[in-house]
Amino acid sequence: MGRFDDLSARDRVMVALDCGPEEARALADKLEGHATWLKVGITLIYDGGLPLVKELRDRGFKIFVDSKFHDIPHQVRGAVMSAAHSGADLVTVHGSGSEKMLVACHEAAEQSLVEFGHKPYVIAITVLTSMDAEELAKVGVTRPIPEQAAALAKLAVDSGLDGIVCSPMEAREMRELLGPDALIVTPGVRPAGAALGDQSRVATPAAAVNAGASHIVVGRPITQTEDPVAAFEAIVAEIEAR
Repeated sequence: MGRFDDLSARDRVMVALDCGPEEARALADKLEGHATWLKVGITLIYDGGLPLVKELRDRGFKIFVDSKFHDIPHQVRGAVMSAAHSGADLVTVHGSGSEKMLVACHEAAEQSLVEFGHKPYVIAITVLTSMDAEELAKVGVTRPIPEQAAALAKLAVDSGLDGIVCSPMEAREMRELLGPDALIVTPGVRPAGAALGDQSRVATPAAAVNAGASHIVVGRPITQTEDPVAAFEAIVAEIEAR
């Protein structure tokens, strides 16, 4: 049994706050007592800053800082430390940033536990869910998406990271590759009938979890509805019924 097998359906759903600070606070007001995890993406990071992460965490949410750090090891080590100091429970970095960078991220998380008494999970982006094979080839990666995602996932875990972000289309293979204890976080999750937006490789919430995702990320199908709580609870119910 893996370390995330006993999670409740509610604890598996991460609500993406890809918006400005005031809208994020309004959504948090509505979702308080329902959602466990909120995802703070780069739009909100650059607008509200890391103090907003602390504010949301102080309200009882777990915070996924979707920072997607990608820089030289020294810079990314400091960035992970800063995110940890703000109270981030989960931080993302790009798996393509090199082994040295990924090791630096792992070391920063360990150092955060010593300095702040708080250690965030650090996970690696494999291939963005907005990318298909054609888009990937335009940036010079010609091997199939599953092979590219698997190579970066193995590099990340071997470098000490806690897991990865991948499309739900790769979740089953990633679970087999990385074993039962890895965090496997899947954006590109859409309830049946929801608009795809800019996502190319998607699955329903139940399908993503059944495929091996420990957590799913859902944004617009919750946040851009008239009743975000009802939309969130419907996703929870779908996962519970799988």
